[in-house]
Amino acid sequence: MNKTIKRIIAIARKEMLHIKNDPRSLSIILLMPVFQLIMFGYALNTELQYVDLAVIDYSHSTASHDLVQKFTGSPFFHVYHYEGQFDKLDELFLSREARVVLLIGQDFASDLATQTQSSVQILIDAVDPNAAHMIRNYCSQVIQNFNAANNISLPTPFQIETSVWFNPDMKSAYFFVPGLLALLLIMICALLTSITITREKELGTMEQILVSPVQPQEIILGKVIPYVFISFIIAGLILFIGIWLFGVPFVGNLILLTILSLVYVLTALSLGILISTITQTQQVAMMIALVITLMPTVILSGFIFPIASMPLPLQYLANIIPARWYLTIVRGIILKGNTLQQLIQPTLVLLGMTLLLLAIARRKFSANLEK
Repeated sequence: MNKTIKRIIAIARKEMLHIKNDPRSLSIILLMPVFQLIMFGYALNTELQYVDLAVIDYSHSTASHDLVQKFTGSPFFHVYHYEGQFDKLDELFLSREARVVLLIGQDFASDLATQTQSSVQILIDAVDPNAAHMIRNYCSQVIQNFNAANNISLPTPFQIETSVWFNPDMKSAYFFVPGLLALLLIMICALLTSITITREKELGTMEQILVSPVQPQEIILGKVIPYVFISFIIAGLILFIGIWLFGVPFVGNLILLTILSLVYVLTALSLGILISTITQTQQVAMMIALVITLMPTVILSGFIFPIASMPLPLQYLANIIPARWYLTIVRGIILKGNTLQQLIQPTLVLLGMTLLLLAIARRKFSANLEK
């Protein structure tokens, strides 16, 4: 066996012993992503349910009753009748007793009978504009169902047919769970490897490594290898729970996802190694790893907020966030069934980032050895 490979394996075994001798930390490392996935998976939910809707019905007709029943039967609304005065209507919004008001005019039934525009108003609390937009869509959907049930139609020159692909039920979990895979992997991988070399410095074992005939790249590779396996265990847990608990469909190629996830994992581990070479204590290394992975990934990667809606400088900045490219890969494979040919750009970007980070880490580590 090549001497280089032997030395890399020896360092990897030493790192595995560190991990094995600290089973409590290892169990936390494996259980923390599961806890975070479940917490984020349920908390990051853009679907609105049981929105308080106050009804003011001046028609008191069978038709208006049927319309109210359509809203009552929707899982999106909690409907109740408002018996107060009309000029006190704003109190409903100010006291947060309602987020929507359905105002049915006195001539509602007669307007329906003559197929003319009915006097119905929907008032929405738009303090949260995204929620208001969804509420308006929910209301439009209920009214369309009411019109269809009563054979009400307006003459139009063409017919619009809408088809929703890749997420027909519009479930936010389908969008967020793959994003959580990207977030948790880069956080944990960078965190784990950021303390590898600093631990040697704190324990005073770095001197033993320095007097051995081990090259900087051999030390780096030996330190990274154990965490590659741990990262894939974590990724497997996240993927399994996402599919089993949240019902996320997997329509792509698992082997392709595994290979491209390896590229992302190596990028994250390389980042952690670089942090480890420029810090002296584990505490500082962990702090830096969290700062440069958590917030940038959450805000700039497209995990929650669309990159296209950001200011142009932030869009450029997002291109240096590894998770921004991995999100394209993981969502494309899991939800769309993308092939490697369709994902070649983000794959090459991640490969470039990995090589660049490893090169900088090696150079920095070599400079430290010469001091």
